[in-house]
Amino acid sequence: MNGKAWIEAMRLRTLPVSIAGVLAGTAIAIAYGNFKWMPALICLIFALVAQIVSNFANEYFDYKNHIDKKGREGFRRGVTEGDIKPESMKWAMIILMAADCLLGLSLLHWGGLWLIAVGILIVIAAFAYSAGPWPLSHHGLGDEAVIIFYGIVPVTLTAYLQCGDWTGGAMAAVLGEMWKMALIVSIGVGLLGANVLTVNNIRDYRDDKKVNKRTKVVKFGIKPMKIVYIVFAYAGLALIWYGMKDALNDWGWAGYVAVGIWFMPIIAALFNFSDHRLNKVLRYTAILLLTTILWTLIDVIMNFDTIHNHLAHIPF
Repeated sequence: MNGKAWIEAMRLRTLPVSIAGVLAGTAIAIAYGNFKWMPALICLIFALVAQIVSNFANEYFDYKNHIDKKGREGFRRGVTEGDIKPESMKWAMIILMAADCLLGLSLLHWGGLWLIAVGILIVIAAFAYSAGPWPLSHHGLGDEAVIIFYGIVPVTLTAYLQCGDWTGGAMAAVLGEMWKMALIVSIGVGLLGANVLTVNNIRDYRDDKKVNKRTKVVKFGIKPMKIVYIVFAYAGLALIWYGMKDALNDWGWAGYVAVGIWFMPIIAALFNFSDHRLNKVLRYTAILLLTTILWTLIDVIMNFDTIHNHLAHIPF
């Protein structure tokens, strides 16, 4: 077994996207005084495994559909390059998804039976990105899939499963209803996550165009999508700050400004680098998303007592 090839197939550089969504939902739950470590941990493992399955499916089905060619830019494709047998990848994908579904069933304890429908949608999305008669990634819909399934779904559901409802309980009087905060933050997380895919597709532009894989970069061109990257970067930061601002310290905005400044050399690299050198831009794009959410989480924890002291002064 080629361990290095399997690790590469997991695409570890992109996994901060899944981690960020769950941590953002947990930060919201903490703000509302409803942190529960068990569903938070299960959500984190579930999200990571689901992303790994999606990455495996991308390798397997792009190989089967003759989309990947040897020597492509970016991540080394283990199946295409002969490092991993196609059957091994297929069974790894199936077994991991089955195990993830079983893990996801444990969340019914906190969320109820309606989560089964959500789980089915997540499974479909994990495979529909690269598989099926109309793969999303081949028709320029990968960005929307990332915003929904790496932003909106993990952030809102992680917060809901810990809070127990969509209002946030008593703290709704201080912070507003939980679902509003979660939705705003989740879109911000989704936009920053979509930027990881944008860099990936800019890097793969020539290879994708050759095989008629119509990503948004192929459809609209490299330069317009670089502008989209800038818009998504700063819109994402703004939305996360705006959604969380009532739960942050007075100086909480400083962390988002710092990340915004840190984005500047990454944007410069995006405009100046090409081909495999964009892997660094991709990695740092994912890291900056996770950094933003870690800052949010730490700030909320530090400001927890202040937030909840406000509740004592509200007449009911």
